[in-house]
Amino acid sequence: MSELAILGGERTRAAPYPPWPPHDERDIAAVTAVVRSGNWGGFPYPGAQTQRFLDAFLAMQGGEHAVAVMNGTLTLEVALRAADIGWGDEVIVPAYTFQATAAAPMMAGALPVLVDIDPNTFCIDPAAIEAAITERTRAILPVHVAAHMADMDAIMAIAERHNLLVIEDAAHAHGASWRSGGAGTIGHFGSFSMQSSKILTAGEGGVLLCRSQEHAWRAASIIDCGRPHDPEGAHTRQGGNYRMTELQAALLNVALERFPAQARLREERAAYLDEALSEIEGIRVLKRDPRQRRRALFAYTFAIEPAAFGAGNAILARALAAEGIPCYRGYDPMYRYDLFQPRNSRLPVPSAFPEYFDFARMRLPVAERISGAEGMWLEEAIFRGDQAGIDDVIAALRKIQAALLREPALAERIRAL
Repeated sequence: MSELAILGGERTRAAPYPPWPPHDERDIAAVTAVVRSGNWGGFPYPGAQTQRFLDAFLAMQGGEHAVAVMNGTLTLEVALRAADIGWGDEVIVPAYTFQATAAAPMMAGALPVLVDIDPNTFCIDPAAIEAAITERTRAILPVHVAAHMADMDAIMAIAERHNLLVIEDAAHAHGASWRSGGAGTIGHFGSFSMQSSKILTAGEGGVLLCRSQEHAWRAASIIDCGRPHDPEGAHTRQGGNYRMTELQAALLNVALERFPAQARLREERAAYLDEALSEIEGIRVLKRDPRQRRRALFAYTFAIEPAAFGAGNAILARALAAEGIPCYRGYDPMYRYDLFQPRNSRLPVPSAFPEYFDFARMRLPVAERISGAEGMWLEEAIFRGDQAGIDDVIAALRKIQAALLREPALAERIRAL
């Protein structure tokens, strides 16, 4: 067995995986047309490119109404504000997600209430939601994580029992579906990001799906500096300039042309990886819930048994990356996440409600276990290459596992690097 690449050995994969985002003359032509039009920004809202994109996105994803926004963090804040959720209201959020999901309620003046996740999907645990509901609770903010969707049947049932709004964070879920509905169309709102790492991207951008016309009118007013967007001019809100630009929308219109073929290729490669990983002792493949009809491969998650690898996920991720496999161990629990710093935000929420931000005392065991020992993420690029790219993932995992079990001291050497 050759020495691990991280310790000076030969890499399993020397060639890079396909870069992201792909681009060709269609993108150049689309942007050139916008530049020549002279209408580069987002005003008046929506512009021709933006409206074309919204119509096409609704046709792909489903849903009733769509609002194009500057980015996929503001979409969450705008949804909360459009629903009149604000000062002192509680919003239940999974502890295992990007910091924006927990920061958005604070930007609206609300309180993020962190709860644990389901180890089988890495998404929010419905039982934890139910246990966290209080008289202050106004909304649930589930996140569809990597290729998996939260249990939307259970979440919507909880929301109905307690008269709560549901805002789906679908930043990873372009093209995914649950039963007969697209991700982001099942709750009252669906938030999508078009940031540069997302599987539908213009570098930045966001879309907010709204179940009700009233919410859509309010959201459009918020993102368009408070201008009314309903016929009577009755649904206005204090707003800002959060509009998507015509340049972004033009790139997204081209990206939508590529998206179906990309989605099919990702799914084909992921299905092959599902089978291959299941043959490695100590790896737990996260099975897709049969109610999730389509998955979106923003990333691919699986779990390991550290004892079967001779190391936890942090060591494995470093060794695997050195072998040429783009990967990482996932999120830290929100209350240990360097990017989530509510007390340094200068927002009034943490100081007015300090008991919600006593993170030193917080313990959510599943999120901690997945983050600190078991969770692994493979990057999307792996699924746009050929089948040999998947075989390289399997070969690298087997190589690392064999080396660490044969020489347990290697884990300490890697940790010390």
